[in-house]
Amino acid sequence: MNKQNAEHVFLDYDQQRLDLNYNQSAWAANASEIIAWYRAASLAAHQRLGCRSLTYGCGGSDRIDLFRANEPGAPLVVYVHGGAWRTLDRLDSAFAAEAFVAAGVNFAVLDFTSIPDARLPDMVRQVQCGIGWLSDHAAELGCDARKLLAIGHSSGAHLVASALTAETESQIAPGVVKAAMCASGTYDLEGAMLSARGAYLKLSNEEVHMFSPMRHIKRISCPIAVAYGEAETDEYRRQARALHAGLVEAGKPGDLFLVPGQNHFEVSQTLADPDGILFRGAMKLLSNL
Repeated sequence: MNKQNAEHVFLDYDQQRLDLNYNQSAWAANASEIIAWYRAASLAAHQRLGCRSLTYGCGGSDRIDLFRANEPGAPLVVYVHGGAWRTLDRLDSAFAAEAFVAAGVNFAVLDFTSIPDARLPDMVRQVQCGIGWLSDHAAELGCDARKLLAIGHSSGAHLVASALTAETESQIAPGVVKAAMCASGTYDLEGAMLSARGAYLKLSNEEVHMFSPMRHIKRISCPIAVAYGEAETDEYRRQARALHAGLVEAGKPGDLFLVPGQNHFEVSQTLADPDGILFRGAMKLLSNL
């Protein structure tokens, strides 16, 4: 930790500024409106497309909603939702399904248990299990496991990156995830733990290290696109740039996407727009597989 100045609790942030940087709603006047849109657009996708409801474990939240493309053996996108590790669920997270299905891509919404009913390490293991289950059952589901792209937004971006790097009993074998996109996430948990969020994250120093993807970049075995919004908090912009810089330094392939003018909540909407930056970035990743 940076203790050059007694008022600095992390890097050059004092406590008030650090807390503010982990409160995205304070930087986005339309946060509640966009979160409501997540649910409305997702329910509309369920009504128009329908989905196959799957279970990958024994818990009540070990659920996957699979939206099938018409083409057999089509690529598979696995979407991991955000929500600060404690809100949102699969019914808020299908808003991009129609765009991907129309492009001939299967779209799976991976659900999991959130805080306080689970701890962050449990959530990482669930995401690892869910992605592994989808890969193992891809053929029978009509998906091509050789073209599996994992996408996460906000805390979901952290969960995707951590699922690729955390050595747990549920860890994903190298090569299972062929590419990943991490949007608007935090990739080193020290700042989050020192912020007001630490009160509910409740991680040990060992867990902070284990589940901070920035510290384990060498374990990443697939291309990763990192994205962030121009109107995100200072810390979230810094984290995105730091992850991409770490990937470049380690010789790992991947792009860095800046979404102009967009705040933390708006960034993920570009996945639902065929002309959106993240949708086009995801399709580029798939085309290279």
